[in-house]
Amino acid sequence: MNATTHLILETLPAVLLFAAIFLAGEHIHPLRALIKDRRTFVSFTAGMSAAYVFVHMMPELHEAREMLVEAASETIEMKYEGISIYFVALIGFICFYGLDRLRAGGAESGEEAREESSEKMHLGGMAAYVGLTSYLLVRSAGESITATVIYALAFGGHFLALEHSLREEYGEAFLRRGRWLMAVACLLGWAIGVSVGVPAFVLALLVAFISGGVIMTNTLMELSEGKDGRFGPFMAGSLIYGLMLVPLG
Repeated sequence: MNATTHLILETLPAVLLFAAIFLAGEHIHPLRALIKDRRTFVSFTAGMSAAYVFVHMMPELHEAREMLVEAASETIEMKYEGISIYFVALIGFICFYGLDRLRAGGAESGEEAREESSEKMHLGGMAAYVGLTSYLLVRSAGESITATVIYALAFGGHFLALEHSLREEYGEAFLRRGRWLMAVACLLGWAIGVSVGVPAFVLALLVAFISGGVIMTNTLMELSEGKDGRFGPFMAGSLIYGLMLVPLG
């Protein structure tokens, strides 16, 4: 079995899970016996993805910083290459906040054309986000089965919260078109990941960007005023999954 085939077999179940979450997320509730209310379950899984960022991805950013410094010294001279990895994470954070404000501005404008345009841009941005996350499933988390599983659990939970948020926001429009766009973006990002690699320092920058994006989208979905997030389940998901990740380094 060659490396590509092994990578496909190892990551395909995870990306199919991602796509299934967007296509049928409202019916997914594997912890029904323990958590009756589905919104409570969604908050719990959103907490898991937050824990993954802070306990697993943040330490990876430190390693990525060293990788970027080494790569930059071999290719181009960058005065602040050591700190730039964190700046890229900040850019990801800002980009997804801006995307949300674009959506909100269109909805508040009262102009049908502007609202439709902002909806398309918002869904397009979210599709790019899930596509990039699926790409990193292959190129960043696909080095081992353990890494793939913890990535799949964390981002499966994150996508479940994202699906809930988008369905609440767009209703029938999301069910007709948006969910299919997200599912296709998952599969397309994964397919590109299987077939196209990037230099290690570029991969490090992508991980940083997604880290900032996850923090912002989780904040908007769970912690913003007016949202139906649940603090208790979110905290429980964060702490339980965080403690599970600690021994894994």
